[in-house]
Amino acid sequence: MSAAEQPPRRRQARGERRIEQLLRAAAEVFAEVGYEAATTNAIAARAGTSPGTLYQFFPNKLAMAEALAGQYVERLKASHAIAMSPDLIKLPLRELLDKVVDTIIAANVNNPGFKSLFADSALPHQLTSPGRDLHAAVAGRIEELFALRVPDQPVEERARAAQVTVALFQGMVPLVVAASEPERPVVIGELKKVLYGYLSPILGER
Repeated sequence: MSAAEQPPRRRQARGERRIEQLLRAAAEVFAEVGYEAATTNAIAARAGTSPGTLYQFFPNKLAMAEALAGQYVERLKASHAIAMSPDLIKLPLRELLDKVVDTIIAANVNNPGFKSLFADSALPHQLTSPGRDLHAAVAGRIEELFALRVPDQPVEERARAAQVTVALFQGMVPLVVAASEPERPVVIGELKKVLYGYLSPILGER
């Protein structure tokens, strides 16, 4: 049976596997050298295929980066939904931070190449805007959770605290992702210390 005569589902499944293979390779290359220095030739070589095969699925590296950015945002949304459940806000602060930090850090560590797509403000707008939109949504969600825990907190203080919390987290995530396996739990512990030191006067213990 020729390739043209193969069942459509089989061809489609094979194409989806190749796309995922190429995107994994792109994520690795972006993580190692950054978006600007990455090339489609390097990505194809990492995927163990030819540039011609890559171009059958993606016209350029921007298209690959956009696909990765979409995946990254969806995976972070899923981790945020778990980490920011209203039920968690009732927990003692240290336990709350354990659950929130560990869940979101896992999403970042498991997708190291995606961070490079949002770290450089000089990148094309279509790469950076999803990350900014997501961070704004996260800050809004944190405000809602703060309101559940400290309902009498002034609105402007709550908004400021949410923005600072997001900034502290974002500032240390690159350190966590870049840390070696033995060192990473130590850096995560430092992140939790920073967040606890900032949030304990605001949210209190339970």
